[in-house]
Amino acid sequence: MSPGESVSNGGIEIRGGTVLTMDDDASVLEDATILVRDGRIAAIGSERDGPLGASDTVIDASGCVVLPGFVNAHTHLAMTLFRGLADDVDLQSFLERVVGEESRTLTPDRVRRGVADACRESLLAGTTDALDMYWFPDSAIKAGVELGLRVHTGEAFAGFPTPERRSVEEKLDALTAAGERVPWLMPHSVYALDDGQLRRIAGTAEQLGSRIHVHAAENTGELELVREQHGATPIEVLARTGLLTSRTVIAHAVHLSTTDIALIAEAGATVAHCPWSNLKLASGVAPVRALLDAGVRVALGTDGAVSSNSLDMWSTLRLAAVLHKNRENDPASLGARAVLAMATRHGAEALGIRGGGVVAEGHSATLQIVDLSGPHHAGLGDAWSQLVYSARPGDVRDVMVDGELVVRERLLARE
Repeated sequence: MSPGESVSNGGIEIRGGTVLTMDDDASVLEDATILVRDGRIAAIGSERDGPLGASDTVIDASGCVVLPGFVNAHTHLAMTLFRGLADDVDLQSFLERVVGEESRTLTPDRVRRGVADACRESLLAGTTDALDMYWFPDSAIKAGVELGLRVHTGEAFAGFPTPERRSVEEKLDALTAAGERVPWLMPHSVYALDDGQLRRIAGTAEQLGSRIHVHAAENTGELELVREQHGATPIEVLARTGLLTSRTVIAHAVHLSTTDIALIAEAGATVAHCPWSNLKLASGVAPVRALLDAGVRVALGTDGAVSSNSLDMWSTLRLAAVLHKNRENDPASLGARAVLAMATRHGAEALGIRGGGVVAEGHSATLQIVDLSGPHHAGLGDAWSQLVYSARPGDVRDVMVDGELVVRERLLARE
């Protein structure tokens, strides 16, 4: 089978790798064989048992780890266009620089080109899904389809001037008039919208079956602004306006009260933890351990390439793991298995990807094959530790999305 070709009736076998299934038991399968057929995992067995069925192609995964593709649970893909524009500033200064530049320069075609670059960077590093909040979402979807990244996005809403030159009300009117199911609605933040707009977005989401993605509680300046505008914390505003539900993904959630954490847990919402941008903007460190202890699902995101300068989920994994050991003064507070779950199954659950983030029969064949033969992997660490503490994007050898090899031998298959 050639790169980029979808699995046909004969299927494809991935043989000899160590499989991290990311299931409830964190099962590890040594010398495993995975049979992929018609975009799904048809069977999983041991290499010792021989072929699982007819296959057109065999991929040798000896010396490699096979695991689900990463889910980037918060990003702004087209911000690759502005990488380096707003370094060494706080969040408010960052927004002042970026928002103006976006309004002056963005077009649908420019967004498509920026997202295409982001797709390349993401796929080559093992990311298969991205939750993207940005302008001109149709352009982002188009770029993802062209290159093989599953881009999850929808209309974004803000009260400040945007490149789309459409008001919040105009967008909502168009969506309700069409009456079609919309996967995502994305209010930028509670400080960028008034109560009436927030409530209307919540009502439209309920009407159209949409999930919600929103920035909230990113830094102390935001908390002060929201208190002045709305008389409450960002999380309390989301709750009272109907935007805090089990279908909500909150980006950042750095500055939370105990009441905020309880509200998020009660609603069943997900937090997308973005440690790189939070540290780079000196916004603070999210209370991930407290969120997990309260039963909140936590996923991982890179944020955009302006605030973190990278779409590298590998460094995000490593940073999240070591950052919270220090925050909690406990080296076991957030281990390798936990952060890998955040980057795979928890992200997939948050995005509503049915059967995503877990290697199991019947699930989508959306996988990455990571080569552990490099000298930086020499040692006695187990696969979990090697991936979180030693791996890097260049170790990703092959990436499969819905049964199609979109990266083969470290090359993009569709280009």
